[in-house]
This record gives sequence, C-alpha cells and structure tokens, in this order.
Amino acid sequence: MLPFLLLASRAEDTAAEDEYAAYLRYCGLEPRELHRVRMEAAPLPPLVLDRYSGIIVGGSPFTSSDPVEQKSAVQLRVEGELSHLLDAVVARDFPFLGACYGVGTLGTHQGAVIDRTYGEPLGAVQVELTAEGLADPLLAGLPPSFTAFTGHKEACTVLPAHAVLLARSATCPVHMFRIRRNLYATQFHPELDSEGLATRIDIYRHAGYFPPEAAEELMAAARQVTVTAPITILRNFVARYAR
Repeated sequence: MLPFLLLASRAEDTAAEDEYAAYLRYCGLEPRELHRVRMEAAPLPPLVLDRYSGIIVGGSPFTSSDPVEQKSAVQLRVEGELSHLLDAVVARDFPFLGACYGVGTLGTHQGAVIDRTYGEPLGAVQVELTAEGLADPLLAGLPPSFTAFTGHKEACTVLPAHAVLLARSATCPVHMFRIRRNLYATQFHPELDSEGLATRIDIYRHAGYFPPEAAEELMAAARQVTVTAPITILRNFVARYAR
C-alpha cells in the first residue's frame, strides 16, 4: 500500500506527537503507512502525489482569516505552500481530508468566506448530516446526528456554489463540505477522543480559545464525553483511497 501523507503544523511537540498517534490509531495505520511532515518546522519538500494514497491535513494554531500583517513568517510560508499544493490536489481531484485547518485552507483556496462569525469553544458539539452527507461514501456508517469534538476561532460563513455541504451544527453552519468527488474538509476533529481533547486544552490554555482559568473545568468536561462516531470518517477515508 502507498502511504498516506499527514501535513501537520503544531509547533508544540506534545501536541504534534499526540495528533500523529491519534491519526495512526484511528486510521488503523502503521507509522510506515502514514508519512508525517511538520510544516511549521521547515519548508515543505517537493511532493510527488503519485507516491501517496491520499493527504490528511491536521489541525493548526494558525487562523487563516487573520489579517496578513498579524501573521508570522512561518504561518505565511505554510499558507503559501498549502495553497500551491492545493492547486495540484484540486486539479487532480486527489484524495484530501483536512480536519479543522482544512476548512480554512481548502475553503480559502476555493473561494469560501472564512471568518470568525461561527467560532466554537473547545468541547463537544452535536453535528447533523445534510441529505448530501447521508449519501456521501465517506460518511457511510455514521448516524444522522452524532457528537464530535471541536474548537476553532474561525469557520466557513459562505461556501462557494460548487461545494457540497455535508454537515452542520446549531452553532456552526458548515461543519463538513466536499469539493469535486474526493476533497473533504471538516470543522470538527475526527481524530480526537476525550483524552486527546483534554491534552489540547492543557497545551493551548493561553492561545485565546478560552479564558485560561477555565482550562481545568474544560478538561474535566471533555473527559465526561465519549466520542466515537467521527473516527468512522478516518477509517472510511483509508478504506476508500488506499492503493
């Protein structure tokens, strides 16, 4: 099997390793089957898409809709490299799954309106599939409504006309969409379980997602919720595109 490619951009080693471990576990992959590139650490090396089964973009502390003058040099580089990669990925309709940061990157690339109107705090949300979501093969096996973990400052306010809305929540109108046949982005985190979310809360308590003094309460709340349905998306992605 050709490996999948995980594009990561978390500078904190604990968060980066926990994210990689979660994708390995819930995708059902061995390390040799999930090649990781930490984009925040160095420029993206040349990629040959034909050497991979598909691409996964993990979450990120970067906020795509921030004014350019507020972005670091690293963020601007990562955004530029992802945009260039997406030129080829979209043109080929190459299998792509972007989790959380995927909405900002794929959405921006495709002309969506990405802003801070529908940000959600770190925690559990109820996600609802649209009629198109119920029929999409990547969501096969999921119930019409399921619990997922999320935490994001920005979201998609307006999808481009050629995008297909697959899922939403009461507080965020775009939780998952598809471009063409094989390009997907979720606002929720399909790789997160309760301990994974607690780890993120601890690491990012000073990153502006929530008041720092609320971290312990949020971590305790996360550990009270069992989230399993979104993992199905990762398994479906691997099963559908592995070659």
